[in-house]
Amino acid sequence: MDNRAEVRAFLMSRRAKVTPEEAGLIAGLNRRVPGLRRNEVATLAGVSVEYYSKLERGAIAGASSSVLDALARALQLDDAERTHLFDLARAADGIPTSGRPRQRTPRKAPTRPSLFWALESITDGIAFVRNQGQDLLAANALGRAFYSPMIGDGGMVPNLARFQFLDPASRDFYPDWDAFAAMCVAIMRAEAGRDPHNRALQDLVGELSTRSDTFRTLWGAHDVRQHATGTKRYNHPVVGELTLAYEELLPTAEPGLAFMIYTAEPGSPSAERLRLLASWAAEHTTALINSD
Repeated sequence: MDNRAEVRAFLMSRRAKVTPEEAGLIAGLNRRVPGLRRNEVATLAGVSVEYYSKLERGAIAGASSSVLDALARALQLDDAERTHLFDLARAADGIPTSGRPRQRTPRKAPTRPSLFWALESITDGIAFVRNQGQDLLAANALGRAFYSPMIGDGGMVPNLARFQFLDPASRDFYPDWDAFAAMCVAIMRAEAGRDPHNRALQDLVGELSTRSDTFRTLWGAHDVRQHATGTKRYNHPVVGELTLAYEELLPTAEPGLAFMIYTAEPGSPSAERLRLLASWAAEHTTALINSD
């Protein structure tokens, strides 16, 4: 991905989202832009118009942390957007995120037995490992049952983004499909900023941009999001509606991977339905073994 183009599009899209009133400025007449003008952002950030214009053209290499902080404040960036701006600046400077050498996104399931033991030790919740390209690399028994509409009968490595945008079954699985779609793309956009040389992620973005109008539109919005914690609703074909809280953990031994855990509130209908799903998974597995 072209870092300069990414920086330019991101800064312009954030500038367009902030109105003069929100920034404490007088709008005036004959405005030709929906948000702030370049000179207004420069004034708010305490830099010259010429320097901000240079940054917005994508020449962000060498920008200091204080300048980036000032830009984040002027553009009223949230935590995810601020992190993305710093990631783009690090990429322009040739500095890998978190100081680790750049690595290819893992495409295959991790081979360390201890990671599988950790997954399988979680029996009351859904646990799985994904990479930056949204590939589902490993899951516990309940996770495999939960994602059965996506995993299917095997074949290609199941991919959360492909399922979201290319499989009609996702419309039933995600009751809040539009929100899930925007979240998925925003997470991918943030991942791309952290690792702009990730060829697998670039290929996935190209594929989805070609095959999904919705993805292409959302990708062009340059929104970013962190996927650390929250609550989501699902409609599972076996047990029905589930409301689940999620936590994202980042294994230090496997840079680029995320360890996700989905749980239900104890005593809630969703907790009971998760237990039913676990029973169904056990019965399904037994039936498959007996049929061999």
